[in-house]
Amino acid sequence: MASLRRHSPIESGRGGDGIVSQVSDYPIVRKGKGKACDAAYVAKRLLKSTGKAAWIAATTFIVLGLPLIIEMDREAQFNEAEMQQASLLGGVSPAQPAFVNPPK
Repeated sequence: MASLRRHSPIESGRGGDGIVSQVSDYPIVRKGKGKACDAAYVAKRLLKSTGKAAWIAATTFIVLGLPLIIEMDREAQFNEAEMQQASLLGGVSPAQPAFVNPPK
């Protein structure tokens, strides 16, 4: 009885080794795999160190930059409130200087 099994085009007749396994034994393929693994390792390390740097930058901004921004906003609001109060009370407007040089 004839075999009903079809041979895959990937398989070759030599000991059941497929074309893929034969091609993967070529030195150029091994070098390519090695370079690809090296590139993946470098990319992984780069992403890891970039993540660490981003973490450091973000926490530094939160600890140092954010309170500074909040304090500057409070100061601006305080100055605006003082100007409104001065204009309501009839004080010197911010456009006019507090002193006027007398003519000579």
